[in-house]
Amino acid sequence: MSIPEPGTTCLSPAVHYMVCKLGFEIEGCLSVNSIVCENGEVCWRTITELVCYFESDQSVDYIKSVQLLGPLCESVHLHLQTLTAEQFEERYSLWFRWTNHTELLLQVFTALESMEATAIALSLMKLTSCLERALGDVFLLVGKDCPFLLRDLLASQELAAVFGQSVMNVLRIFIGSPCGLNLRNILWHGFASPQEIPAKYCSMLLFLTAGLGQLLKRYLLQTETILVHRPYIAFANLEELNIFPDINQEALSLTEELAKISSFVLKTMLPFWIAAVTAFRQHRYADCVILLLPQLENGLRLLFTTVNKCPHRLLTAESSSLYTTFDEMLTKHLNDKEINQLPLILGEPAMEFLWDFLNHQEGPRVRDHLSHGEVNLNEFPRAIANQILAFSVTLLCKFSEGEEFTAFKEHTVIKPLISCASCYCSRFHPVARLRKQVLECIKSISSWSNLPSVLEEQVQEITGQERSAETSPCMSVITEILSQLQHHLPQNCYILDDLVNDLLTEKLLAELCSMHICTLYCPRSVLEILAILRKISTQCHQVSDQVIASSEMRYKQWINKMLRSRQRHNYLRMLNSIKFLSPVLRLILMLIALELINIHTVCEKNPYDYQRYLNFRQNAFASRIGHLLNDCVDDWGWIIALPESGTFVKCTTRLSSHLGII
Repeated sequence: MSIPEPGTTCLSPAVHYMVCKLGFEIEGCLSVNSIVCENGEVCWRTITELVCYFESDQSVDYIKSVQLLGPLCESVHLHLQTLTAEQFEERYSLWFRWTNHTELLLQVFTALESMEATAIALSLMKLTSCLERALGDVFLLVGKDCPFLLRDLLASQELAAVFGQSVMNVLRIFIGSPCGLNLRNILWHGFASPQEIPAKYCSMLLFLTAGLGQLLKRYLLQTETILVHRPYIAFANLEELNIFPDINQEALSLTEELAKISSFVLKTMLPFWIAAVTAFRQHRYADCVILLLPQLENGLRLLFTTVNKCPHRLLTAESSSLYTTFDEMLTKHLNDKEINQLPLILGEPAMEFLWDFLNHQEGPRVRDHLSHGEVNLNEFPRAIANQILAFSVTLLCKFSEGEEFTAFKEHTVIKPLISCASCYCSRFHPVARLRKQVLECIKSISSWSNLPSVLEEQVQEITGQERSAETSPCMSVITEILSQLQHHLPQNCYILDDLVNDLLTEKLLAELCSMHICTLYCPRSVLEILAILRKISTQCHQVSDQVIASSEMRYKQWINKMLRSRQRHNYLRMLNSIKFLSPVLRLILMLIALELINIHTVCEKNPYDYQRYLNFRQNAFASRIGHLLNDCVDDWGWIIALPESGTFVKCTTRLSSHLGII
């Protein structure tokens, strides 16, 4: 599928005028001496006096302010151009320390020296995310819960108390309001091309960052406080993100060629794509992703407006309406309640990839973490950049037509990428996380057979008069439940009346967890059930971990003869109890897996039945499960305690109730 080429800009007429023309209407420059004091400090009074306000409500007049600030920005830009890198570092690096990103800000100056539009746009994106993070740290000097959105952060009373309201109004003109220049959003959401961002605004923000450092130093001295920087987030479980093969040099060259001819890429945005590939080559993986994400959003917005027949939404919105961003494009319905056609065109695998990497709370949420300055850019993982770039390549191919693209798609380097993309399944949706929990839990339980243990004769000597696993009432109840579960299983799946067999149980659970379950746009009722199931699974795993830890500890104490008589007796009873605790936990995991593959049937319940299901507390099966667990735990509860046992039984009750086996 090819996409028609739109106009030459993605900025609406009003936004284009604000960003590209308004600040140039008044010619001339201000004297540098009126902006920078002799001691090198920023003269904030000169800057704040150029901010205009409406007489009616004293709110900022953004249009007039941008117009008047234009010549000042030009003066700052020309001033910075007169400095060498060494002079700039000597004069301003001290005032950048409050951001915890001095090196990054010095790199912004280097980009300004180059006068290369794409490098300046990239630097401005990094500068705004760095500034947001640093301002959040300052907010926490006064407040408690730092706002998530930059516009809310800049409008906060806490920052006004530190820097002054007039200073915060200046920042809002540049990055904090859709009524102003809004440089951060038009870049991070892929609306502005490199040529549409005046370099003088990047210079001005860099200059203002130094000025904020000067004001903050004064505030810290007056209040005798210390600025504490929040730690960076670290991307966990990187092995789960390895979907595509490694991008090699040949694939990078092909990506550049694809970007030049693909209808997914606007011609004005091509420099961003080329710069992203170059960054990957140079091992600047954060830069690669920062450049790619807005262009993915831009390309998908172009596709979104085409398939939904709303070409006007390709442009930036005015302050009175919302931008068309990832958040809107990935939803099921449009604002007018019509079905969004983009998910149908992209397909389920591509949608799941986007949700996984951008939105799901347990996923990497790459855009959020990067755009809000929460990531150490120097340590950004290659694995994530590889996945984002590879996925981008598949979109370049998918939404283009012609014989030349057929050759690209069949290329030995590109074809495996397309194959991986076509079979992607969510890894961070609650369904996927529950699957992982169940399989990890059964693996943990299966490891019990390898726990160190005393001789069986010694166990029998103590527990000979007690019930064995085979004769325990627990096993007869399990057998009864298993017989009722068989007709709930899918075809070709069978339960053997032997939950003690580790291999058979793991194989069946693996088969159940491998079945396809739709994860896109799950109703709230499904998510509520998934939350309950995950809680049960977590508690099962906690029990298993406690069994393992207790067994290993008591065995060491047994060998070293550190146990008193009663402790030895209880330890041996524990070993006997493990024999039927394992089948009980396996049964619960089986119930979870069966519930999971039938999870969407909960949507068929009417509100009354659904509420009964959620509120269900006591029934025969729950009582029996509770007795089984108590039988396993009570003998040695001093060693292992079932976490939140009341909740555990109640959750299990809900599960069994829904399966209809009570």
